[in-house]
Amino acid sequence: MDTLTYEVKDHIAEITIQSPPANALSSTILQELNEILNELEAEKSLKAVILKGEGKFFSAGADIKEFTEFQGGKENMAFKGQAVFDRIEQFHAPFIAAIHGAALGGGLELALSCHMRFVTKSAKIGLPELSLGIIPGFGGTQRLPRYVGDAKAYEMILTAEPVSGEEAVAMGLANRAFEEEELMDAVRKIAASIASKSKPSIEHVLKLVPNVYESTLNHGLKDEASRFEEVFRTEDASEGVKAFIEKRKPVFQDK
Repeated sequence: MDTLTYEVKDHIAEITIQSPPANALSSTILQELNEILNELEAEKSLKAVILKGEGKFFSAGADIKEFTEFQGGKENMAFKGQAVFDRIEQFHAPFIAAIHGAALGGGLELALSCHMRFVTKSAKIGLPELSLGIIPGFGGTQRLPRYVGDAKAYEMILTAEPVSGEEAVAMGLANRAFEEEELMDAVRKIAASIASKSKPSIEHVLKLVPNVYESTLNHGLKDEASRFEEVFRTEDASEGVKAFIEKRKPVFQDK
């Protein structure tokens, strides 16, 4: 692949965007990311995915020059990007975005499709599309309000002004902020903590949390109760309870 690399180790995949100087999202990156998702779907033992950028940025936007070439053509880049990002959001293992430098425009929209976002304190986070006379097209207008609320989403999108990593944490857009040199160690530690859990439990949680946005509270509660009963019958649940009683760490078999 030309723009992305990935490796899988200890139930964790690590995807790296390598498209200098800005890791700007292009049709090539979207295509290769889609191909990687195809390959990772076959990794049945996978429990977490880290997404990061090489160089100075996570991803400082979309490839605007390429966008203008597609404008008016048969291929709609927005639909293409949204399809890939939807796959990330619905993936069977949680995606963790490790953001340094900047996540702007399409780069932030990519991060918004992940289940968690960890940032450096000085990172620039925003959707600057209106400064170019366009609007977000990879889901920014729909996902951003879920994390920061309508009023703040309007402010960020309409002013096109970025916020810092620390501000992103304060408004609920990012989980935690770290110093630049601490970010990857912290993210890998978090991914390892997730990977130590039972895979069936992880997968059920990934199905349940979206109910908050897609169904009524009553439906969500019924779905949770049903899935709780299903998980409670697994071998891992028996091991977890037994380990708790015996005051030891559980040894899950992902069954």
